[in-house]
Amino acid sequence: MKMTPKKINTFTMFKLPSAWLSGVRVKEINEKSCKVSVKHRWINQNPFNSMYFAVQAMAAELSTGALVMSHIVTSGKKISMLVANNNASFTKKATGRISFNCHDGAVLKDAIDKTIATGEGQTFWMKSIGTNEEGIEVSEFNFEWTIRVK
Repeated sequence: MKMTPKKINTFTMFKLPSAWLSGVRVKEINEKSCKVSVKHRWINQNPFNSMYFAVQAMAAELSTGALVMSHIVTSGKKISMLVANNNASFTKKATGRISFNCHDGAVLKDAIDKTIATGEGQTFWMKSIGTNEEGIEVSEFNFEWTIRVK
């Protein structure tokens, strides 16, 4: 089964309703990268008239997590996944449409291949960069994922 933006967005509606209600949507996904977008609106704003950091975190995490889910589905194995750690930096006010891009598919593929081959859990970091409509970086998130064969 191929993971598509429509399938992932339907999944978020039922399993991650706070992300879905906030407007977090997967726009593109392939084996190398994933793009998630969210628009600054009343429901996801902070008191400073920009996007609340937690909404940015949901979108950034989904850009990495959807990629992990896609690779797990492609592997055909039962593999558990969990965020073990994360950090973020914010460089500009997040207003308008913010796109989060993760391009760490190769790192992920290596980790999945290794956990399947050895049966041991693997830990790896994935980065998601948030940019506004002008292409200016507004935030950077790093997520430490752990995976292992069930």
